[in-house]
Amino acid sequence: MNRDKDFLEVRRNFLRTWVSLPLALASSGMAVPAWAQAAPTPECVDHDDPTPRQMEGPFFKPRTPQRNSLLEPGINGIRLVLSGLVRSTACKPVPGALLDFWQGDDRGDYDNRGFRLRGHQFSESDGRYRLETIVPGLYPGRTRHIHVKVQAPNRPALATQVYFPGVAQNEDDFLFRRELLMELRDAGSARDARFDFVLRLG
Repeated sequence: MNRDKDFLEVRRNFLRTWVSLPLALASSGMAVPAWAQAAPTPECVDHDDPTPRQMEGPFFKPRTPQRNSLLEPGINGIRLVLSGLVRSTACKPVPGALLDFWQGDDRGDYDNRGFRLRGHQFSESDGRYRLETIVPGLYPGRTRHIHVKVQAPNRPALATQVYFPGVAQNEDDFLFRRELLMELRDAGSARDARFDFVLRLG
């Protein structure tokens, strides 16, 4: 029993030293080694909770073009960059996941003839994705939202929607869910948004 206590105490002391060493080096004016300069691993929040599924809706179209930007000549509206991660409920990145986006224009209208404001991409090796688009407009009965299908390789697709914080119509939209709110901030004349998609792969 004493050996176990001694081991735990040694382990605690080692971890305290390991964590505090970069700060001690920096405060002493000594060069901080590269390993100590790396940003800490981001905390995986709600890693057991997969992204909620939502209805696909009537405006989905298959075989969209592969592209990271939905911006084209003639598309008006506030520019938006939506980025984030695709990861599993075990907090592991999902590389090569398909993300298929579609949305209304600044007036809330969908292009059902072509592929304006529609496109798909694949998550990078670290699970990251990045989409350039616009803030969609409102249409009767719905708040601002962007549709997406997310599919890990060789897995079923998850259809869902992501929403904008601070929109009055959120509370009146029967599909709205707080778990699907993006983090949003102004970036000059544009907007930056973040949302991580969490898939249950087990």
